Amino acid sequence: MVNQIPDSFSNKCVAKRLKVNGIVQGVGFRPFVFQLAQKYGLKGEVANTSAGVSIHVEGLAEHVTSFEADLAAKAPPLAYVVDISSQTGTVKHHPDFAIVKSQGESERSTLISPDVSVCQDCLAELLDPGDRRYRYAFINCTNCGPRYTIIDDSPYDRPKTSMRYFKMCPACQAEYDDPNNRRFHAQPNACDDCGPHVGLFDNRKNEIGKKDPIAKAVELLNQGNILAIKGLGGYHLAADATNTDAVRRLRRRKFREEKPFAVMSADLATIGRYAAVNNEEEQLLTSIRRPIVLLSKKTPNLISDQVAPRNNYFGVMLPYTPLHYLLLKHDFTALVMTSGNMSAEPIAIDNDDAFKRLAAIADYFLIHDRDIYLRSDDSIVRHIAGAERC
Repeated sequence: MVNQIPDSFSNKCVAKRLKVNGIVQGVGFRPFVFQLAQKYGLKGEVANTSAGVSIHVEGLAEHVTSFEADLAAKAPPLAYVVDISSQTGTVKHHPDFAIVKSQGESERSTLISPDVSVCQDCLAELLDPGDRRYRYAFINCTNCGPRYTIIDDSPYDRPKTSMRYFKMCPACQAEYDDPNNRRFHAQPNACDDCGPHVGLFDNRKNEIGKKDPIAKAVELLNQGNILAIKGLGGYHLAADATNTDAVRRLRRRKFREEKPFAVMSADLATIGRYAAVNNEEEQLLTSIRRPIVLLSKKTPNLISDQVAPRNNYFGVMLPYTPLHYLLLKHDFTALVMTSGNMSAEPIAIDNDDAFKRLAAIADYFLIHDRDIYLRSDDSIVRHIAGAERC
């Protein structure tokens, strides 16, 4: 049955076609557009395209104008709008507003969001024994998690990411479909029942610690072992940064004589035990990018002198994945987290390749089954002369 549109409304109804370019995929932009249309009582549709986001919207002229103004002014925090093109459209009398199937275009000009550190909402769930995602190492939502490193093609949709191999369970699908849920159209959405999982192996590919691989990995780190840990953009080589013998073995095996190793600590208070942190450096450390920040050493400190020999600075970062938090909540002062490669080689991202190239360095491997498509190394910054330097 065709909806009957009152003549008085039809006469006042206008339509607009909007194309939005920038970082507008994988950052909750389509859900934001959906909710904005609901706010103004507008009809139409929104879709990802290989050039950005396409919107058809129709309704009262003043409401369409307000909608258009809010698109850039109130965009989600992770979005970055570069350009909005607008043209008059044809009123099609859509029955509602909908997020529709993505549209491929010959032009590929959209920007993809970088991976984003786990947000406070997800972190609270991760550490809550009553939550269904308690200690789930791949928890994420629209506001955080992997983006750039898991994408295979644009537009950014689950079938074009490495999450396409994991079918959402009914509970995750219900979150994905709910406009009022912060996981509404979160492409990497998953849980322990349907998503990726962590496994622990020795360097001969024998699986160990099946019951609780993360707890076993912590035990091995405490014993002075070197672990290859698969992260967002590649592998890290990890060791207890207070264990001089472990750090020295890592240097020898990696053929890295003196270049400083980066370290990761659980929080700012822990970092403050061995490094000086000013307000600007604190802002860098806690930003969603989670870069390695160069900090002045405190003396004395508990960090091994093998971490940054003959250097006045430590390269320090905070956790940015759920797995990092699960490892570091076990009272490490710091873990060495250096790139998973032999010096001068590219970082390992594939599990089989990692075993081939890192078995001579790592005693054990903490891996997972979500593929990394695009490698990404940790950025290094320093606050000096009133500005951030990369």
